[in-house]
Amino acid sequence: MATQTAKPASAPGAEHTASVPGAAPSRIRRLGRAVLPGPAPGANGAALYRRWWLPWLWTAPAIVCAVVFGVFPFLNTLLLSFTDAKPLGGAASFVGLDNYTRMLDDSDFWLATRNSILYALIVVPLMVLLPLLLAILVEKNLPGIGFFRSAFYTPVLASSVVVGLSWQWLLADDGLINTWLEKAHLIRDAIPFLSDSWLILFSAMGLTLWKGLGWYMIFYLAALGNVPKELHEAASMDGAGAVRRFWHITVPGVRQAMMLVGTLTGIGSLRVFTELYMLGGPTGGPGGADRTLPFYIKDVGLDPITGNAGYGSAVSVALFLLTLGLTLLAQRLTREDES
Repeated sequence: MATQTAKPASAPGAEHTASVPGAAPSRIRRLGRAVLPGPAPGANGAALYRRWWLPWLWTAPAIVCAVVFGVFPFLNTLLLSFTDAKPLGGAASFVGLDNYTRMLDDSDFWLATRNSILYALIVVPLMVLLPLLLAILVEKNLPGIGFFRSAFYTPVLASSVVVGLSWQWLLADDGLINTWLEKAHLIRDAIPFLSDSWLILFSAMGLTLWKGLGWYMIFYLAALGNVPKELHEAASMDGAGAVRRFWHITVPGVRQAMMLVGTLTGIGSLRVFTELYMLGGPTGGPGGADRTLPFYIKDVGLDPITGNAGYGSAVSVALFLLTLGLTLLAQRLTREDES
């Protein structure tokens, strides 16, 4: 008879522990898994080794930059708008809504607001349409078309200050444009591009358009690539001309890009500063008649002697609300177009 040797009783799970060494996690490992939970049940592959905080680790630098350079300045500006803080620091006292009340009664503020809105109303439609026409021209694969695409994009690469100086030279009383017009006997006296308040404003608009055409042309080139060529061919066979194909095929096909360009251009138009500073001088045109809201914020809020950072912050909040209203309007128009 075979003799069976009785085995001593073991605790539940001992056999599994003995067969798989180290299967039972240590107390520290269990605590770590509780604090730093692992992947969801059923995960496989690399997800088995991924922790919930890992995506936040990769995005942490961007989040820190957004908080430091975006959220904190905005909250600080909002707080300063209720004080009489000075640009160079020092004691500041709470003044409540006095800055906003002063702003509503300030004729210079309303003049700057008018200039900013007028700037947007003229620049935005032209910036939406002209780059589209330019993109249609350079979209065709013709010999040497790459040179023209590069030439149209070159102003985007130039510094705004360099472009402003170039336009000063072009528009001065003895500049290139007035000289040519006088030699062609088209004018008798020089056109005051840089001394008349309205001409300065319109010249700055022209500078903005000239510098932005190439940038938004790239947007439209990408959008035009998604418009089916078959639609143009079918419309052409049906007798539709170039103008009808443009309005009934091209425009609907790039409508989303047009909304994006309009929104970006509108925001940029409300923030314009360099063009007017370079063409109108540090005063923003004769008597400050061409100052926009960013220009006015610089004058009333950042002047080290007479500036009031609290009042400048209140004007900045007004500019933010105006920009936010434009953005929400653009989003609403986009949703209505999609529906």
